[in-house]
Amino acid sequence: MAFALPFSALLSILSHSSAHWCYQSQYSYNNTCRDPSQWSVIFPACGGLHQSPINIVTHHVQINNSLSPLTFNGHHNNLNITVENMGNFVQFLLPWSVQVSGGGLPGWYRGVQFHLHWGVDARPGSEHTVDGEQYPMEMHVVHIKEPYNSLEEAVHDAAGIAVLAFLFERSTNDHPHLNSLIEALGRAQNKGNQSTVPGFKLCNIIPASHNLHNYYRYVGSMTTPGCEQAVVWTLFHKTIPISNRQLRSVAQQARFWTGQPMVGIFRPAQHLNSRTVYRSATSLVQPDISIWLLCLVSILKGLCVLH
Repeated sequence: MAFALPFSALLSILSHSSAHWCYQSQYSYNNTCRDPSQWSVIFPACGGLHQSPINIVTHHVQINNSLSPLTFNGHHNNLNITVENMGNFVQFLLPWSVQVSGGGLPGWYRGVQFHLHWGVDARPGSEHTVDGEQYPMEMHVVHIKEPYNSLEEAVHDAAGIAVLAFLFERSTNDHPHLNSLIEALGRAQNKGNQSTVPGFKLCNIIPASHNLHNYYRYVGSMTTPGCEQAVVWTLFHKTIPISNRQLRSVAQQARFWTGQPMVGIFRPAQHLNSRTVYRSATSLVQPDISIWLLCLVSILKGLCVLH
């Protein structure tokens, strides 16, 4: 089971001295680093016209009939995954047996890693927003296009990276499969720390595939430096439940490279500029056929008006 270890090497290069870039929450403690508004000073691509994340304005998106359901491989496999604290965020490495295709993607993409973005003390912390609403947390599952062997190769292709994004929504109950990831964050508390999550199944975290037909699609960038504009983004409508207790626990586990609590790890929404955001055709609400039949009968009787 081969892991795409070059990704870790690339991140080390991109963040060379981790002190060079930080999130706003960290900048308020240590103003010697570059916060998101200043990332482009040392990483010029971060000032590009196709940056991520964005705010999705639902009444401006366009329907794209080519955005069919995606095909997932390896999401039901039992995996022993490595978790690693990178100093600014924590990543969970995935084997290449985790794959995705379809949905208008130009070929098969192999899993590299996933990571989470969260706020402070259970407050909003997603990177993407929908109609201005910021969600409690966001998960990014990062893939690279075949036949590339590393993220470093994939970034030179405008569609070299495919990121599947999932928003979290507050629930009264704990998510039964999130605790193992939260505990793993605690075992990788400081920069450079690694741990293992045994027997992990990606399908236990993300919604079932039949709930993933509805999504938004746009082209953008990685949301951390160097902000490479080589990403095909898929943001799913279906959210993942998480309790307030779990949200607070997530933010209490890991630490930045400076030793401060790793909180508020999200980049603010970027300008859309000339891009178009699409939605899958199945995103349209499909009324129950029985309702249509009933309404049709009513129309014939002159009792129903369609809006």
